[in-house]
Amino acid sequence: MAYLEFLLGTVLLLFGIPIGNVLAKLTKEELKEGRNYFRLIIILSFIGTVFSLIFQNDPFLFSFAFIAIVTSRSLKK
Repeated sequence: MAYLEFLLGTVLLLFGIPIGNVLAKLTKEELKEGRNYFRLIIILSFIGTVFSLIFQNDPFLFSFAFIAIVTSRSLKK
């Protein structure tokens, strides 16, 4: 059962890539103005991901990782 949850979480994380790309195309003006805030969100999400790994809290792990992926993809475009 744990493998199925991990696989499902990984697939959902992969959906963060196209979602981030779409958001980057739709919100170009906001990305220019808030670039520093987006970087802060990525750093805080990465820290949350690490702590979730340490404390073995899967829902928070995947949530923080999804936020980091979507935000980082938005900044790449």
